[in-house]
Amino acid sequence: MKIKKILIISGSHKKDGNTATLINWFCEGAKAKGIKTEIIQAASLKSKILGCTSCRKCQKLKEYNCIINDEVSLVLKKMIKSDVIVFATPLYFFAASAPIKAIMDRMFSLYKWDNEADTFETPLRGKTLVLIASAYEDVGLDALEKPFKLTADYTGMKFKSLLVPNAGVSGTLKKNVKVKKQAIGFGKEMGTKPL
Repeated sequence: MKIKKILIISGSHKKDGNTATLINWFCEGAKAKGIKTEIIQAASLKSKILGCTSCRKCQKLKEYNCIINDEVSLVLKKMIKSDVIVFATPLYFFAASAPIKAIMDRMFSLYKWDNEADTFETPLRGKTLVLIASAYEDVGLDALEKPFKLTADYTGMKFKSLLVPNAGVSGTLKKNVKVKKQAIGFGKEMGTKPL
């Protein structure tokens, strides 16, 4: 499958920190392969609720989307139209940041379950889920990665990750030439290797 569009959802509140740096390098690599990228700042989205309320009204809709009409619903629609969905986040207490978690919870609406047949359908199947994450030190990235990998496996998505330990305080990653090369190369992979 040729990758044409990558949707990147940033979970950082900082516009010039380590997460933003990794995203910029990743996009540089992807664009070098002719791939269109779109970055969404999850912390800036106008949302009527925090996460999913489990109303299950989305299960009665014909289309795949949350019934809450806000900017998060627009992001969910963009996921359906993208080949690759990237979540980029700093490590917060061994997990993704709250803006990322809120969007992931709302992804419930992108699945249709038939409980009697024990099956489900989703337009995400066959896409690629990517995690880009950094941590101040070398602790916790494995815990952060696990729910993303489980989500991809459950959904029938391919999974890739770029985990950067020992990134230091916000903004210091910009000086790390080795990680820059790695992140640009990771972006280029999206256009050169079958995902």
